Amino acid sequence: MMTDKPVSHIAPASLDNPLYYLENMDTLVAWVARHHGDLLTEEENSQLSAFSVLSTSARALLTRMVMRSGDLFREDKLRYPELPASEAEALDELLLGEWIDDEPLLSVDDLFRLFTLAELRPALADRLAESGLSGKANKSQMRDTLAGSDPEPVPARQWLSSGTPVVVRLLSMPLFDRIRLMFFGNLRQSWTDFVLVELGIQQFEPVPFTPESRAFHQRADVDCYLLMHQCRERLDNGEPAAGVWQSVPEPVDNPWLASRRDRLLLELGKQAERQGDKELAVRALADSHHREARLKQLRLLERMKRFDQAWDIACQWQTRELSDSEAQGLARLLKRLAPKVGEPRPAPEPAPEVREFTVTLPQPAVGSVELAALQHLTTEGAPVFYVENTLINTLFGLLCWPVIFKPIPGAFFHPFHTGPADLTREDFVRRREEDFDQCFALLEMAAIGREFLKPSGKNRASPIPS
Repeated sequence: MMTDKPVSHIAPASLDNPLYYLENMDTLVAWVARHHGDLLTEEENSQLSAFSVLSTSARALLTRMVMRSGDLFREDKLRYPELPASEAEALDELLLGEWIDDEPLLSVDDLFRLFTLAELRPALADRLAESGLSGKANKSQMRDTLAGSDPEPVPARQWLSSGTPVVVRLLSMPLFDRIRLMFFGNLRQSWTDFVLVELGIQQFEPVPFTPESRAFHQRADVDCYLLMHQCRERLDNGEPAAGVWQSVPEPVDNPWLASRRDRLLLELGKQAERQGDKELAVRALADSHHREARLKQLRLLERMKRFDQAWDIACQWQTRELSDSEAQGLARLLKRLAPKVGEPRPAPEPAPEVREFTVTLPQPAVGSVELAALQHLTTEGAPVFYVENTLINTLFGLLCWPVIFKPIPGAFFHPFHTGPADLTREDFVRRREEDFDQCFALLEMAAIGREFLKPSGKNRASPIPS
């Protein structure tokens, strides 16, 4: 159930509480149910309701498994002394509620990830001997030999023996990934963000949240994100780009998701080129609106000697508003392409006049060359400070902080944002243009005020009314 009342703060659990992680999970689940319940199916909402009525031990153990890597766990490795009841009791409750499966099918990779060499060697000795493998083979050789016979996945006890430790599979991981995504707006952040806040390692600007602030406004948006995330994982795992291309979702209206899709297509295009599929690379880069995609597409067309096509696209692109890096890259490309298509080279942009002077100083005995220049140039009336790139950024932040952290739709989804989610998107300024104009107008008013307050003859002007 959603609420229209703005919320600006979530308090992480105190680390003095041994079950702090469960308290944080309860907080996150309650937040998602409150702000995103309409995007969950009836079954998913029922699961979250069922989670809330599990015993403390069962909820805590389930949370521990959700927070760990993967979805397969050995029962004998689940040891959490802070649980009010035993791990065995908690597992029985989770099994009864169908949160876990206690006879999951294990692939060869699963088997070798869960068990040690000492456990595997005697149990698999006969099977490996039939393949001609030495009894002293290492774990990698054993895995490769067993995988070579392409065995079907079976439960752990069929792989090893009846005395094998019980392996359970967490069945609810897709649900918890979905609610984590709806809370954070990404799958990069995790439950540990709560802990970082409690430790004081990470601090976040408080921002009020309303239904309009949500990352997702319909279930299809969540599904689209999850599909794109799967595509990116497949690319990262080295899967051929042509196969991943078939799964890329169609263009979406959500600007935030559209930017993620553009990034996915950029990565797919780069991977397709590395894999030798240049036609797919050109197509993917052409479909991406990421700021890097167009130049990469043009450079690829140039390497493919499709100069006329590259020239036509570059000339059309030149008429649009470009960033400095895009303009510089496009200018260099047009200069190279012009003679290959029989066109005159574009006239270079006149370089701005830069006033320069040179100071020659002896090598400082201690300290850096920057500090030596500072000491040389500073005077009592005009002190010099060494600030690298921090000064302009700091002044900009002081002037425009309310605009940067303005809770407009698609900017902040939860209380753990270090900055707006659309900060690097092309439309970041356009969506806040009026607010930025008001900030910069303050600078002009300050300049006018200083002129107005200057002494003039015998009289000093009165201050500008506030």
